Amino acid sequence: MHELAVCQGLMRQVEQVAAAHGATAVGLIVLQIGELSGVEPTLLGRAFEIARAGTLAKDAELEIRTGPVVVQCRECGGKSAVPPNRLLCSYCGEWQVRVLEGEELLLLSVELDT
Repeated sequence: MHELAVCQGLMRQVEQVAAAHGATAVGLIVLQIGELSGVEPTLLGRAFEIARAGTLAKDAELEIRTGPVVVQCRECGGKSAVPPNRLLCSYCGEWQVRVLEGEELLLLSVELDT
């Protein structure tokens, strides 16, 4: 499962943030996961339980936020939220769209104990 590799990378990033701020522990990690990111939030949550062992985040909580898929039409310029399996302009029906939101995997915040 590639979610474990994602979590291991996340733990490296969280450990760097914690070290830079002299933290002794991590209490909360908040992520933004787009529906088109290729990461399954449920599997990521399970992988987090394994990846956090032995780190400053060993007792941390993981909060996962998801958002809509937003596209912009290359034909009419319209921006709209669309289902992840129907990337069409909501205004003109054009299939040539640019994804503005929905592909992200972002570390939004880390709550540190110092």
